Amino acid sequence: MGTEVKSLRAGKANLRDAYGEVRNGEMYLINAHIAPYEHGNRFNPTDPRRPRKLLLHRIEIRRIQAAVQQKGMTIVPLRLYFTRGKAKIEIALARGKKQYDRREDIAQRDAEREIRRTVREQEKGGY
Repeated sequence: MGTEVKSLRAGKANLRDAYGEVRNGEMYLINAHIAPYEHGNRFNPTDPRRPRKLLLHRIEIRRIQAAVQQKGMTIVPLRLYFTRGKAKIEIALARGKKQYDRREDIAQRDAEREIRRTVREQEKGGY
């Protein structure tokens, strides 16, 4: 909607928890937060997280839908930008991490944090 585009131009969008979904042969952006336009009027949308329809070619939608259904992938928005006055969203197909991958990442992060803490203490102590 018009006031949403003005809000996007002002940089008031958040794609953090957003994802794509195919419904009835159409692609939607779900859970993307676009703040209401400050200088908007009664035409401002009431729900900043409402589903928004994305315009894709039918063939693209079918290809994406097949990948999501067969391979268990997710549609993830990467960035939002403007081209010739039109708001565009770059999307990607991504596969979620397995539980053991998450545990490995957490363990690695903890180890790096411990190393930094030790180095910092040694620099402070001067030995």
